[in-house]
Amino acid sequence: MTNQQLIQALIAQGALQEDTARKLLRESELAGVSVEKLINERHILDDTVVANVKSAILRVPYRAVDPSEVPKDLIASFPEETVRAYQVIPISKNDTMLVAGMVNPDDVKAQEALKFLSRQMRVSLGIFLISYTDWQKMMRLYSPYKSEIDEALKKLSIKPDEKVQRTISIDEAIGRNEDAPVIRIVSNTIKEAVQTGASDVHIEPMETYVRVRFRQLGDLREVAQLPIELAAPVISRVKILSNMKIDETRMPQDGRFRSKIMDREIDFRVSTFPTPLGEKVAIRILDPQTGLKSFEKLGFAGSSFERVKRGLQKPYGMVLVTGPTGSGKSTTLYALLQQLNNENVNIVSLEDPVEYFVTGVNQSQVRPEIGYDFANGLREILRQDPDIIMVGEIRDSETAGLAVNAALTGHIVLSTLHTNNAAGVIPRLIDMKVEPFLLPSALSLMIAQRLVAEICQNCKQAEEAPPQVQEIIARALAGVPKEEAPFEPPYKIFHAKGCEVCHGRGITGRRALHEVLEMTPAMERIINEGPTAQKIIEEAKRQGMLTMRQDGVVKALNGIVLMEEVLRETEEY
Repeated sequence: MTNQQLIQALIAQGALQEDTARKLLRESELAGVSVEKLINERHILDDTVVANVKSAILRVPYRAVDPSEVPKDLIASFPEETVRAYQVIPISKNDTMLVAGMVNPDDVKAQEALKFLSRQMRVSLGIFLISYTDWQKMMRLYSPYKSEIDEALKKLSIKPDEKVQRTISIDEAIGRNEDAPVIRIVSNTIKEAVQTGASDVHIEPMETYVRVRFRQLGDLREVAQLPIELAAPVISRVKILSNMKIDETRMPQDGRFRSKIMDREIDFRVSTFPTPLGEKVAIRILDPQTGLKSFEKLGFAGSSFERVKRGLQKPYGMVLVTGPTGSGKSTTLYALLQQLNNENVNIVSLEDPVEYFVTGVNQSQVRPEIGYDFANGLREILRQDPDIIMVGEIRDSETAGLAVNAALTGHIVLSTLHTNNAAGVIPRLIDMKVEPFLLPSALSLMIAQRLVAEICQNCKQAEEAPPQVQEIIARALAGVPKEEAPFEPPYKIFHAKGCEVCHGRGITGRRALHEVLEMTPAMERIINEGPTAQKIIEEAKRQGMLTMRQDGVVKALNGIVLMEEVLRETEEY
């Protein structure tokens, strides 16, 4: 099946707009990857939509697969190389038939590989079309991380609980093939982090061992302990990958590398930090599949979604995303950028650093150490004939002033700011020496957000909220239109006990809570008369803005997020 056939079918079903389809086709040709892969990585459509369309075109039945239901002995009978290379998986097997799943049932080589396996098993072969996501879930089962680490340690003749006086030559490790133990330890650690959806890897020397931790769903979790003798070799291997100075251990260093894992290009941002016990390494995983989201999948609720769409349709103005560190501001910024990205506009960005590479956007990384900071970069950008400007963060008065002037001269400006809520944006900009009378013409949208735990939809259970929480919910829903919050007391909240889908945690990810404030004539009067946080909040309520508390309560009552986290992360006003 060709990219063109898939695109045409998706357009015919109304799943894709024509301009989005044209852009996807062009990018797939330039990048040499399938349209399906681009759709999946950017979360443009739900995987099942694409799978059902392919099923209709190829006349192969589609089947959703739960990897936890596939027998372990059947998984073991399918070589990992075959599963990875041909994007096929086992589903079930009995005495007479092997049932397999294929991402691309029209792939002749994949068909031949499955036929060979079925002949070896002396059974007939049945085929279902599966989604790319289900194939990736199955691939994670082919990642025996701890056993591979143990095997690598055996080759080094070191056990985690014993100290052996042995010096490992880093040069020797570099010169060997990919089976070199230290290289394998680093490689398998990074692969495991990507496959389990970790956002960061921490490699930390302790007194008697090296601790390896992954940050998953916002929390750090220890995944391995390595012998203390491996601290220097492992960290040196990471430095080599990141083009850092191996012999510099007294000063922090920053680096970056890119690798192909799970059939996709992933960037890794690396930072070393000296401690009394040795160097600590933090690796940020910049996986486009998890870090880049489509505008529709950001989780904006009803009226908030409409406000953002209106703001992006304006020909100029500032769109500011605000929140604390780790609240998903960059993810939202990239999604808004992709929504505006088309061949008719010139988009230029200033970032520190560039986290994800977006086709069609001219991205530049600031380097303050050589005088190329946000303020100087903004001056240069205006000479590049931009239509849309993205500034990673407004940190100082000079950058704030230049960004406001860029918006006033007919540009759309996207950026982030550190405030507690949307109402704090205007006082913060004034505090950064921006003239108040400029703000009504320059500001378009102010978006504040927080991240909270997303409940596992497979094992969630409803229960009546405690009396104190009932009162908080009632206060939060006061004034929220019934179409956005069709709930009646007694209110029910949700918890998840843990299952195989969520690996016993009860949560499957993180979801953003938003509040979106628009610039209006009433807001302009407040600014001109002397803005205060209370006056701005009153105007926000008059606009019908859903506060983060209200947005979170609605999502919690819908069984999407945990009510406890909503109440902890948001304030009532």
